[in-house]
Order: sequence, then structure tokens, then C-alpha cells
Amino acid sequence: MSTLQELFSKGKSLLKDVPHPALEAKLLLLECTSLQAEQFYSFPENKLSRAEERRFYRLVRKRLTGFPLPYITGVKDFWSIPFRVSPGVLIPRPETELIVEKVLELSQRENETIVDIGTGCGNIAVSLAKELPQARIVATDTAKKALRLAKSNASRQKISNIIFARGSLFSALIRLRLEGKCDFIVSNPPYITEEEWPKLGIEIRDNEPKSALVAGKSGLEVIHKLVQGAPSYLKPGGSLLVEIGIGQKDKVLSFFDSDPIWEKVDFFKDLNGISRVAMGKI
Repeated sequence: MSTLQELFSKGKSLLKDVPHPALEAKLLLLECTSLQAEQFYSFPENKLSRAEERRFYRLVRKRLTGFPLPYITGVKDFWSIPFRVSPGVLIPRPETELIVEKVLELSQRENETIVDIGTGCGNIAVSLAKELPQARIVATDTAKKALRLAKSNASRQKISNIIFARGSLFSALIRLRLEGKCDFIVSNPPYITEEEWPKLGIEIRDNEPKSALVAGKSGLEVIHKLVQGAPSYLKPGGSLLVEIGIGQKDKVLSFFDSDPIWEKVDFFKDLNGISRVAMGKI
């Protein structure tokens, strides 16, 4: 039987071609043992059982096929919150935290209504609900699996101020009679083009849901519909915040400029200097 330190070293070597081999080897070992993260470096000479060792190597082999680490461990951190994730639901990205950050900057900390369209695992909705417990959050998605996962994540964080509703784009908002009642509408929609999809890395293309990533021929189809439809549901002074892709700023700006109801339009850059979130205020 191998020690924790021996397996950690072997794992780092086997995973040398992934972005963060030491971190991934550690997370896979934690997945195979009863140790907590803070205990990992305290017991390097602890021996793993043969079953734990076999499972570790199975998970390493699975990771080497390109299967995403969060789908293996079942967890992905977002806004310092551990979110449960599973195949078939998009893995949260750190750049999407910019939407949460900007809503918190703009929020009046009153009894606001915030809608998250295409909530996925609920990362935006749950993060905002935790930061703004006085707000009413509405989280929608077309996928039953995503809504179940989002509800589970809200429950794990003891969040009670989210309404979950199934529907595409604004259909759930019609049922909930939210016309003209929303302070914020936020979304991380699909914005990849059909042409770009086959060129994505195998880790994304073979494992994450295409419907959550690809919008159509231009990649802007869903964003355009959000810009067109949001004013009917926003209060005067309300804002739409939507994540966009690289090089999409000018076209997205033209969507807002085509309707004079949008009083103010801003773009916010992520940590890589890319215009990542578009915001329109009516």
C-alpha cells in the first residue's frame, strides 16, 4: 500500500499535462479519502487502503481522458461557495463572478427583484441570494436537471429567497406576472458560434452541454433576444447584465443602440482585460 505522499507524487507526474497537476492530484486524493483539505499535508505518511489507491488511479485515468475535474469531484467553487455540479449542467467559470460583483455594486439593498435567466447550477442566483437576503430572486432554466441541481445548491446554503421556475428566456416571467417589476435581469447565456464549437477543447466539447454554450450561427442569437425582451420586465431604472464573448462588444452595443429605451450602456472587463459583461439600463 502506498502513502499519501507517494500517491500525491505519482499523481502529479501522471497529470503533468493538465493546467495545475499538484492541485488536481490533491483534489483527486481528497475525493478518495476521508481527509479534509486542511488535513492533507498533515499526514503524508498515512497509507491508503488498496481500494482507495485503486480508485485514485481510476480517477486519474478518467481525468487524463479530458473528463472535467469538477464533474469528477462533483464540486466547483464560485464566489467562494462550493457548488454541486454534474454532467449535463454547465460548470461555472470565474469570469461570471463579474455579474455578481456588478449587481452588488448597483444594488440599493432594498426589496429588489432579481431574475437569473438560464441559471444552470444556480451559481449566480445563489451567490446573489446569499449576499442580498432581502431581495427576491427568480432563477429560470429550460432543463429540469439544472433546476434540480440549482435547488439543491440553494438548500445546501440554506437559501430561502429564490423562486425556481422552468422556462425559456422570459416565458417563466410571464407566468409569474413580472412585467415591469424587475430591478435586475442577469444572464450567462450561450454565446459560442456553431463554427467555434468543433474547435473547442475536448474537455468542453465532449463533456459540457452544447445547448448551454452554443447560441447559433452568430453566437449572438440569445443575447439579442435578451436585449430585445428585457425592457418589458424591467422597472424604470432597472438593468440587464449579460455575459458576452470575446470580440462581441461592438455587435452587442448595436443591439442596445437600436432601441432608445436603453438610457445607459456599459461594458465591464474581466481580469484578462476582455469586455465580459454588458449592462443596459432603461
